[in-house]
Amino acid sequence: MQRWRGLEEIPDDWGRSVVTIGSFDGVHRGHQLIINRVVERARERGVRSVVVTFDPHPSEVVRPGSHPPLLAPQPRRAELIEELGVDAVLVLPFTTAFSKETPEEFFRQVLVDALHACLVVEGPNFRFGHRAAGDVALLAELGRAADCGVEVVDLQVRGAAGDGEPFSSTLTRRLVGSGDVAGAAEVLGRPHRVEGVVVRGAQRGRELGYPTANVETVPHSAVPADGVYAGWLTADGERMPAAISVGTNPTFDGTARTVEAYAIDRVGLDLYGLHVAVDFLVYLRGMEKFDSIEALLDRMADDVKRARELTEAD
Repeated sequence: MQRWRGLEEIPDDWGRSVVTIGSFDGVHRGHQLIINRVVERARERGVRSVVVTFDPHPSEVVRPGSHPPLLAPQPRRAELIEELGVDAVLVLPFTTAFSKETPEEFFRQVLVDALHACLVVEGPNFRFGHRAAGDVALLAELGRAADCGVEVVDLQVRGAAGDGEPFSSTLTRRLVGSGDVAGAAEVLGRPHRVEGVVVRGAQRGRELGYPTANVETVPHSAVPADGVYAGWLTADGERMPAAISVGTNPTFDGTARTVEAYAIDRVGLDLYGLHVAVDFLVYLRGMEKFDSIEALLDRMADDVKRARELTEAD
């Protein structure tokens, strides 16, 4: 898959393409419907498929400080999109100047002149251009004048998560924020992931016999609610069952919120400085303050046992 940042990186000889545009945070199952349709339509026409997305998130530019927690950083989103068979991802730097382009300017500059779109595939609530003035009706009108079709995909994917609420990034963030990582996994089609670099912490886990990877998460990451989880730690391409703690370590009167993952039954791991991924499978319990180290160790042993069983069964 080709990856471009900015219109100037698109090859001069790029031919016709089928395109979709959006933030696609998390690339959840609703997003996957759209992207799969793009790939399908491109193959039918013998052209290439392109996903257009933005960095940073548009809300951070239009309404500074309102950046939502991100379900996946930009490189991870590109990986997930590539897995769906897309030919190219175009990341458009979202600037103040860019945000002021009219729908007509955006359509002409990006879809016609740069990507030579023969078809655009979107959901029914798609908006584009300055102040989100453009909708799918305007997109279809512009497309007719430019020999570019428009296909609207029904995104009403539902399941048990959120009591049957349609799948969306907003729902996923709410589920993650409440600790319902199993529900989030249903929406995403995979476990929710948090990434970052392993840094040195207080090293209490090592002293207690449970050395953890203290993960400095990517800025704006959607970190699950405080508590203990079963899941996986991936480092250097190796996926290891893990017991994961999110919170402030109240037993030790901690104040900094951390994400720490103990790779179950692994000895002698040195992960400092590595970029790792933490995948959340199941919420085990809330964060607690224990009266003694012995009580904490008893609970940690139980957490690890349950995490081992759950990951083995998954």
